[in-house]
Amino acid sequence: MSSSSDFQQDRHSFSGSPQKWNDFELPGDTLYYRFTSDMSNTEWGYKFTVTAGHLGRFQTGFEILKQMLSEERVVPHLPLAKIWEWQVGVACRQTGHQRLKAIHLLLKIVQCSAQRDCDLTLLKPLWQLFTHMENNLCHDMAKPGILLPLHRALAELFFVTENRVTELGTLQEYLLALNTEDHLHRCTAQ
Repeated sequence: MSSSSDFQQDRHSFSGSPQKWNDFELPGDTLYYRFTSDMSNTEWGYKFTVTAGHLGRFQTGFEILKQMLSEERVVPHLPLAKIWEWQVGVACRQTGHQRLKAIHLLLKIVQCSAQRDCDLTLLKPLWQLFTHMENNLCHDMAKPGILLPLHRALAELFFVTENRVTELGTLQEYLLALNTEDHLHRCTAQ
């Protein structure tokens, strides 16, 4: 079982008697599973039960953090660097609406952070996702359409972040940290 169709993320494998199985959690809103039999038994297989995460766990955390980031008097007392680190990790692991909500919180953190509270280079995996979406959009010009919500959210996050690092005078370091050496060589060659 996994949270990705290629079975590379959050993978859990089980074999043998039911006593060897343990409860586990997967991030996101989709579960992928694969059942393979070695034909050594004639019983029907396995049964498992899937339940939604702990009641309101993600949504509750999202609402609380969103409210805290909206209160100007509270923001200076928050450990923004640590919250930023956690939230980037959440945005990278989650999918669907939960990823959009995590990106929304990242945007709020960038907008309310003072000085250099956040390590913006942690955004590299999201930058790679965004550039991949941009490249697909450029290659698919025959089918103009509306940007996906994730694409729009990432575009806004990186637009605001770029403005923020420009204000701080660290634009060059930020751009170098987000891009791979191969990408920089291709851009230079162009």
